[in-house]
Amino acid sequence: MSPAPRRPGSGPPRRRDPEREARREARHAIPNAPHAEVTRTKHRARKRFGQHFLERAWADKLVASLDVAPDDVFVEIGPGLGALTRPLAATGVAIRAFEVDRDLAAALAEWAPPNLSLVVGDFLALDDAGVLPDGGGTIRVVGNLPYNLSTPILFRILALARATGRVRDAVVMLQREVADRVLAAPGGGDYGPLAVMLGLFADRSRVLSLPPGAFRPPPQVHSAVVRLAFRPPPVPVTRFDAVDRLVRTAFQQRRKTLANALRPLLDRVVAQPPGEAGSTPLRTPADLTAVLSGAGIEPTRRPETLTPVEFVRLADTLIPLSVL
Repeated sequence: MSPAPRRPGSGPPRRRDPEREARREARHAIPNAPHAEVTRTKHRARKRFGQHFLERAWADKLVASLDVAPDDVFVEIGPGLGALTRPLAATGVAIRAFEVDRDLAAALAEWAPPNLSLVVGDFLALDDAGVLPDGGGTIRVVGNLPYNLSTPILFRILALARATGRVRDAVVMLQREVADRVLAAPGGGDYGPLAVMLGLFADRSRVLSLPPGAFRPPPQVHSAVVRLAFRPPPVPVTRFDAVDRLVRTAFQQRRKTLANALRPLLDRVVAQPPGEAGSTPLRTPADLTAVLSGAGIEPTRRPETLTPVEFVRLADTLIPLSVL
């Protein structure tokens, strides 16, 4: 059978170019080695892990912002395809990386240099000893956090910093709305528990802002990189759990006045055994109003107007009353 006639003007048959085809395929794939020019290995992003992989150019910007020193030790959360891990490891610093996706961890292990220690597991499920590298020095945390778990991871990093004193800073990728809540100042609509609790123990700053196109696959939201530089709190925090409970209770009804937003604390008094609650004067809304005034806080203020230090001061007043 003779070949089908070519259309007029179509020109000679185009010669197959394997390299060009590979480059075209790579543009539509998620490469298993982000710094390779071309790869035919693909990894499908898994929604249950919140996977969105950072493009090389943006990863390089983030690593450049870290101002890496030769003796730094990094803990990386969710290295994924290694977009951050590769340029960071190339600086020679020690890295302890935590990856929950076993397939990605296996791919990382294939090229891991000696200064990269890979842990296959859930960062949130590990205790402090399981997270921290040996040696006793300070660490720096870095990571492109899964957006569906960013808040619990932030609080886990805070707990690690408080418990060990070994976390120098954390530079993490977040959904822009979460970053806004981390960085918020008192009085704004984004101000809440994240800003209060992180603001007590860290100086917060925005490092980068990223469009959806900085990731593969692109998320439906913009992103931002924030830095938490940990330091001692400006005032002593005698009971972190009490401050945390107070802040969460207050912001559950953030639009109400403090005198009304904190009324659930009265229910805690009623629920206590009579012998424990008998000595507390905090039984009625009027009692709560008096306690707020005694702490130097106007009862008609809204929760979003209190500074972190004011929340600590109020918690110190309420702790002896057995409501926190």
